[in-house]
Amino acid sequence: MTDVKSRILVLGPAWVGDMVLAQSLFKTLKIKQPNCSIDVAAPAWTLPLLARMPEINEAIALPFKHGELAFFERLRFGKSLKNKGYTQAIILTNSFKSALLPWAAGIKKRTGFLGEMRIGLINDTRPLDKTKLKKTVERFVCLGLNRDEALPKNIPNPQLNSAQEAAWILACRHGVLNNKSKILGLCPGAEYGEAKRWPAEYYAEVANHALKNGWQVLLFGAYKDVPVTSQINYLTQNKCIDLVGKTKLGEAIDLMSICNTVISNDSGLMHIAAALDKKVIAIFGSSDPCHTPPMHPDAVIEYLGLSCSPCFKRECPLGHLNCLKQIQPVKISAYLTNRTSQKIKDSVRC
Repeated sequence: MTDVKSRILVLGPAWVGDMVLAQSLFKTLKIKQPNCSIDVAAPAWTLPLLARMPEINEAIALPFKHGELAFFERLRFGKSLKNKGYTQAIILTNSFKSALLPWAAGIKKRTGFLGEMRIGLINDTRPLDKTKLKKTVERFVCLGLNRDEALPKNIPNPQLNSAQEAAWILACRHGVLNNKSKILGLCPGAEYGEAKRWPAEYYAEVANHALKNGWQVLLFGAYKDVPVTSQINYLTQNKCIDLVGKTKLGEAIDLMSICNTVISNDSGLMHIAAALDKKVIAIFGSSDPCHTPPMHPDAVIEYLGLSCSPCFKRECPLGHLNCLKQIQPVKISAYLTNRTSQKIKDSVRC
């Protein structure tokens, strides 16, 4: 089905990982309507991510602070979009405030899950059966389909563009020695909390193993991860290249594109690595790998599935953090030397 006149506004999520997963929706819309135009309204910091998605026509920065209602400001911002000719809005978040803007913009078809107090604001409501739509990516893609249309058998994976030449110039500035040795990316942070973070000393053990075998090691993360990456670098005699606090999101994406392998907690950077077609080893603790797995056919998931997990807590309610501490560094290091080839389909059954 094609529709030259179809112009879609997507109200995007605020989390990095969810925004990466939203690209599967954008790809699905382009498959169904090759001539449609897709704009995405989202927090300003997501723009470098959206710039690497070829499906997007325009990224619109929302000027609101995270979590603030800003009722009248949202109405004014929505009215400023009236002349863009949108035929449909797809709202990916379930909050009241996210539905205000497309309603104020006068977009006739406003698609989303019912969410909180959104009757009238959403006029193309979809039922959210979490037993049928287990994965976040399935929920996003569902909103791009007709009401009674089944999910596609093969949901398209996110695929981010990267500027390789610019990435290597940037890498040299940060101390990457050459492009002949393998590069390991480590993502030891997790915005959600400690219960999603594999111990820093475990990451350091894997880093030391890689360094002894001739790899270069890059440390990725947000500014709040500085204590964690500093500890890892201390335990590796400062032989890693710590990029935390020194790169913006777009630069981190390009630098990750030159990595051969990325080891990550369940975080936004895990999804970025998968979308860059990297070999990803994803470590899950308190969260559910059946809910937000890395979207790559060769991704490896390490998840113990203990009786107490997934608990979805920010901190371990039992105080032992066994779901992460019992995943031993030697097992993760084995993936770097190809002694193990276990894939997601073998390690986790959803």
